[in-house]
Order: sequence, then structure tokens, then C-alpha cells
Amino acid sequence: MGKRLVKVYPRFERLWHWTQVLLIMVLMFTGLRVSGVHTLIPFGPAVMLHTLAALALLVVWIFATFWLFTTGVWRQFLPKVEGMLATARYYAFGIFKGEEPPYKKQYWRKHNPLQAATYFGLKWFVFPAIWVSGIIYLSYNFWDSGSDSTVVLEVVRNIHLLAAYVVMAFVIAHVYLLTTGHGFREHVKPMVTGYEEIDLTPEQEAYFEANTPDRLKPLEPAE
Repeated sequence: MGKRLVKVYPRFERLWHWTQVLLIMVLMFTGLRVSGVHTLIPFGPAVMLHTLAALALLVVWIFATFWLFTTGVWRQFLPKVEGMLATARYYAFGIFKGEEPPYKKQYWRKHNPLQAATYFGLKWFVFPAIWVSGIIYLSYNFWDSGSDSTVVLEVVRNIHLLAAYVVMAFVIAHVYLLTTGHGFREHVKPMVTGYEEIDLTPEQEAYFEANTPDRLKPLEPAE
């Protein structure tokens, strides 16, 4: 295995990622205002911004889902039991002792077992919950039928809030983990440039050299 700088994040994936980051930040800020956590902006504009950002994010996720399945990248998010405990132990203890991570990123498997399981849970359970509850909440005037609807609305609201707080917890943990290991700059850089240091077998390196040489770059000298 040899280390090379490999373009693991194509332009669309990077655009999708940063657009999603921006929209989720807007949704978190306006959602906390709608819930009464802060009063930094008026309630009406907060509702409008929250709705527009949610619809924009829904469009982005529709395109991203189409891209994931047509390119086969969806396989990157399938969780594996193998290595799960070692990775969990590393994040719980080893990372604070300066240990080397038990998982080496590969071109065909960008996420470690814990990351894959987390993304799998978010994409298949948390995101659908927040979208379905949000759409039901938004369309309340179309199905409101009186006192019984109030109970349903309260259940929908709580599901939406719970899913939103799970996403918020994920964002906080994600940002925190970006500050560990090689540091924030080195973790974020690949999602800006697209290139990341990856272990390649001689066969994989030969394949890239022959078919997609633009995906390979020499390693940058250590600073």
C-alpha cells in the first residue's frame, strides 16, 4: 500500500456538502427562534426563512439521492460490524491518548464503520422523520379538522423537534471531531480541494494512472 493524494470528493459532492451546511445552519437558527429559544429575529421572518431553507434543502437532497444511487456511492454508507468496536473504543478513549485510528481511509470506503453507521441512521431514519413531520406540519391547514387535529399536531411537532435536535447533536459532534487528530484545517481541506491522502494498492494506483490520472496528485511535502 502506498499513500497518494486522491480526488475522493468530486465537485458535485463538495457543492452538495457546503450547500447542505449553509442550509442546515439557517434551519437551526430559525428553528430555535420558532421554538422560542431566542428572539434575535422576528417570528414571522423566521418561519418564512425556515420554510424556504427546508424546501431548498429538500431539493438538494433529491438531487443528492439521485447522484448517490446513479454513481454507486450509496454503498459507502452501508455500515459494517467489522471494526465497529475498535472504532468506538478509539473515539471514546484512544483519541485522547494520541493513539493511531484503527481505520485507514480507502478510496472505495471513505467512511469508518462508526461513520457509516451514523450516516446510515441519519439518512434512513432521522432525515425521513424530520421531512415527513415538517411537511405534515407545514400542510396543517389542509388537514385540520378540529380538536383531534391538535393532538396530532402536537405529536408531529415533538417528532420534528426530536429529529431536529438529533441533527443538531450530530453537527456539534461532527465539528468537534474536525478539531481532533491532524487538526481542523487538515480535516476540512479535502472537502474544499477534493483531494485526500489515501492508501492505494499497486493495482489501484495503476488503474488510476491508466484511466483517470487527473484523480492522482503527488503527496505534498510535510510542513
